[in-house]
Amino acid sequence: MKHVRSLFAQRVIDAIMRVPVGTVATYGQIAIMAGNPRGVRGVVWILHSSSGHAGLPWHRIVNRHGKISLKPGDGYEEQKYLLLSEGVRFDSEDRIDLNRFLWRPE
Repeated sequence: MKHVRSLFAQRVIDAIMRVPVGTVATYGQIAIMAGNPRGVRGVVWILHSSSGHAGLPWHRIVNRHGKISLKPGDGYEEQKYLLLSEGVRFDSEDRIDLNRFLWRPE
């Protein structure tokens, strides 16, 4: 049986797939790119439900404050490790400098 995605879900997936190595995007940024500025929770759900089978670079999506939203012991460490391995750096408060690392698509 073929999996049917909404247009919004497909646009979210397409946007996430475009985030380059060594950069991050915010949930809100992805929602805007997918055509629904109020669709942040939808982005979260799509990441949660589709990251594995869609092969999404889920670790590159962070909150608007430049922080990882996952809790310690629930994926936080893995996401931070993956970002660090791509050259993304964190300050002493575990925040990413969005002026430096935020993806700015042309």
